[in-house]
Order: sequence, then C-alpha cells, then structure tokens
Amino acid sequence: MNKKLINLLRKNKRTVIGLLSGTSVDAIDAVLLQVSGSGAATKVKVKDYIEYQVPQKIRLEIFKNSDKNTARIEDISRLNVIMGALFADAVLKILARNKISGENVDLIGSHGQTIHHLPEKNSYCGFRVKSTLQIGDPSIIANLTGITTVGDFRIADCAVDGDGAPLVPFLDHILFTHKSKNRALLNIGGISNITILKKNAAKRDVFAFDTGPGNMIIDGLMYHLFKKKFDKNSAAGKKGNVNAELFNYLLKDKGYSMAPPKSTGREHYGMEFQKKLLKKFNRVNKVDIIRTVTEFTAYSIWYNYQNFIKSECRIDELIVSGGGAENPLLMNCLTNYFKGVKVTRLKEGGITTRNKEAILFAVLANECVSGNPANMNRVTGSTKDVILGKICQA
Repeated sequence: MNKKLINLLRKNKRTVIGLLSGTSVDAIDAVLLQVSGSGAATKVKVKDYIEYQVPQKIRLEIFKNSDKNTARIEDISRLNVIMGALFADAVLKILARNKISGENVDLIGSHGQTIHHLPEKNSYCGFRVKSTLQIGDPSIIANLTGITTVGDFRIADCAVDGDGAPLVPFLDHILFTHKSKNRALLNIGGISNITILKKNAAKRDVFAFDTGPGNMIIDGLMYHLFKKKFDKNSAAGKKGNVNAELFNYLLKDKGYSMAPPKSTGREHYGMEFQKKLLKKFNRVNKVDIIRTVTEFTAYSIWYNYQNFIKSECRIDELIVSGGGAENPLLMNCLTNYFKGVKVTRLKEGGITTRNKEAILFAVLANECVSGNPANMNRVTGSTKDVILGKICQA
C-alpha cells in the first residue's frame, strides 16, 4: 500500500469531489465538499457545485447503447473511456474555478453513467443473477486527475442479492432524519426514488425504493416532440390538458405499481417505452401528451405512498430534490396529490435539489475508504452489509 493511500485512510476530515451523471444524461454534476467523520457521525460542508455539459452526440450514443435493440459492444467499450475522460474534465473544471490543485483534494467519488440495470434475478447460463453496469471507469478519472477515485458502487450490493439501488437512502438517513417529524425524501431524476424516515429513525427502520418514472418520460417525449432536452419552467405542460385515454393507458403500466423492494431504469421507461406510447397516441395534441405524462409521474409517486408507505408511516413532510423539483407543474401535481403533507424543495445546510446526488457519491467514497458498509438491506433486498465501491489509485 503506497504512502499516499495510507495517509488518506488515516484522515478524519477529507476534501472530496462527488460526480454523477444520471439517466437524463444532460450534464455531469460535480460537487466540491469537505467531509468529516463517517457513518452516522458524518458532516458535510459544500464548497462549490457545477454542471458540466455532456456533448449531445455522446448523450444520444448513451441512449442508443442503453437500449438492447440498438446497443453495440464496441460503442459501449469506447463510451466507457470517453465518459471517464468527461468526468475527469468536470473535476479539472471545478478545481480551476476554485483555484486549487488536485494535490489538495483527497478523494473523488464517481457514480459513473448507468448503461443497463437488471434488478430482477434471472436465469442465465445456469446462474441466477442480478446485475448493473455503469461506465466511465474510475481508473480513468484517477489517472487523468491524479486523485484517488472510488467508483462502481452498485455491483457489490448485487453480489449479495441486492438490487444495487437505490443508494441515496444512506445519505438521507445520516443527514435528514428529524427528531419529531416523519419525513419522506423524494428524488426525481430520470427515475423517482423515495426514502421514508420515521422520526428518530434507526438504520434498520429506513425503507426506500424506486417509485417509477421521474423526468425520463417527460424529457424523452420533449425531445421526440419538440427537440428540447426538458420542459423548461413547464412551458409545454402548462399549455396542455390531461388526456384521459393516455392517462388510463399509463395506469396499466406494471413498473410503478409493483410492490417494493424494487428499482427500475431506462430499460423500462426508455426509448422503447416512449416510441410505443407515441405510436399509439400520435393524434393527441403534443402539449396534452406532456401534460398527461407529467400528471402520471406525480400520480405514480402518490400511488406508491398510498399503497406501500402510508400504512406504516404517515409522513409530515415530502422534501423533493433532483431535476423534477425544478418542474413547477410536477411540483403542483405533487402538492395536489399529497394533501395535508408539506411539500417542499430541498435546501438544507448547503444541500440543494441539484447537488444532492453528487454529494451522495462523495459521502459513499468516504465510507468506502473508512471501511464502512453503506448498503441498506431493507432498501435493496441484499442479504448482508457490504462495503460499496472500488478504490482506484493515480
């Protein structure tokens, strides 16, 4: 073990950069923060946050290679290297903006870019496996930045029969558990996931799961219909009306209505799902389509609360983060469904709707080098606690 790594392991306070590219692939989120302690004693201090744009050509290639009908192994191999280099560029940009050198950063935690996620245990060549694949190899990030990098967080959980997702409940538990309120932390990225935190919750009390679509269907259809990445300020959705036939069609989807534990991704709500929907409802007004899928996204979250959460925990607050928190129509829909519950956007201690998930992977990197398990059995369905992530040295 080299001296640099030994010194890193001995530290109780670390400067860490967290990196994330989500299912929307619109940008790489990079957050610079100080992490002190570990486990339940973790404290974070956010110093800066940037969004580093992913080139549109690469974004579309990732979408193509996340679809089993259009993926090519040669492209995935190349994208693994390219995304690693783009993550490294995001690191170098946030360092330059803060006028600090890589030598002053202890650690990078990178989620990578999910290409495929298969949480259901299926038979393959005589084996029964769950699997997940993230590209943007952490060894590339480490060697292009000179900073020890931890990545590939999900697969260890899959090794012990977990789904490898969601991971954000670990952060939710250590940072947002309240003494007197039952809270739900809702992250609306490409997929929506929810964490339930009873007041004074212990780790074993926390439960969480993917509720179904987040921005994925809305963003995908905005691109198909308007050639825009997302519905900025709900400009399209606000002009439309809910189409009953389309809404009833979406209600039949099994992805959101299954009982937890569960996780999902582009394999279910991606291009194939979107094209099928457009083909069937090609005569529906474009803005009505966006309005309807926005309504359905909010409904699917509420459905999961009503059917799988409320009997165990009636929440006082719903705290929303992720890109969906910036969609006014979606937030209004949530407020309408969650009557009697305070619905707010996340803004607490420097953690915001935009930077939360990048903070998660900085914290998970800190847990990895601290030697602490960070998966949550009740959340992922895993059979035991495991240390998440692989350490790549520069």
